[in-house]
Amino acid sequence: MKEVFSMWGKTKMVVLVALCAGLYAALLIPFKGFVLIPGVTEFRPASALPVVLGLLFGPAGAWGSAIGNLIGDFFGSLGIGSLFGFFGNFMFAYIPYKLWINLGLAPRHDLEPNVTTHRKAAAYVVSALTGSMGCALLIAWGLELLGMVPFAALGTIIMLNNSIPSVVLGMPILMVLYPRVKKWDLLWTDIVNEADQPVPGAMSKIGGFFMVVSIVGGWVGGLLLALGVGQALLYGGFEAGGTVGSLGVILVAGVGTAGMILASFVQTTGGNIGD
Repeated sequence: MKEVFSMWGKTKMVVLVALCAGLYAALLIPFKGFVLIPGVTEFRPASALPVVLGLLFGPAGAWGSAIGNLIGDFFGSLGIGSLFGFFGNFMFAYIPYKLWINLGLAPRHDLEPNVTTHRKAAAYVVSALTGSMGCALLIAWGLELLGMVPFAALGTIIMLNNSIPSVVLGMPILMVLYPRVKKWDLLWTDIVNEADQPVPGAMSKIGGFFMVVSIVGGWVGGLLLALGVGQALLYGGFEAGGTVGSLGVILVAGVGTAGMILASFVQTTGGNIGD
């Protein structure tokens, strides 16, 4: 995660953060009236962008997605939950970027996000779904913790609201933008110093695997507990859906969220991954 902070010393990356944030907010704001959960979330075709921004611009895309979402919240959904929305949307873009490199979803010799092969198209879908789930996990856990919105409802809505646009719309957008961004030398690999660039390796693969397990385990486990599945086994027959059940959701989803964040710090740096 070193590059997440060191990128602020690069003028181009800072400019990309501003451009990503402005673009994301501009697409979020017009749909603020299509509310799904009042004061929390709405219909979001703009969710097609964070995965694309993360793969093209790396940490700049992640910061831009987080800031853009916060700007959008000022137009109808700003509140304490916006804090979790900020970090959730950061992870929405950051997770695909991280997995693309760490798990070697694309061929090792060609890690740039040009989805021109079946393998890269499949890698994009996996990255988009995992990023969507990570975002849903973090935000739904946070609002469950605050007692604002049930985990099952919010976690499901955010997952669908993110994954469908990012898969259906995101891939065509990436196919259109990639050659132009590459031509203008604005890919994050063209800007970030080689010493700060993550490189696939044994430790990075372990971190990527741990990230996926944490995300899937936290989201699925939290959802099942929120629906009452397995609570009798865990709590010796206590009634599902009450305080004890809510505590179980918070614990399981919280462990998943913590694992996702910790896995973000596992990487190997050095060398140019674009070679």
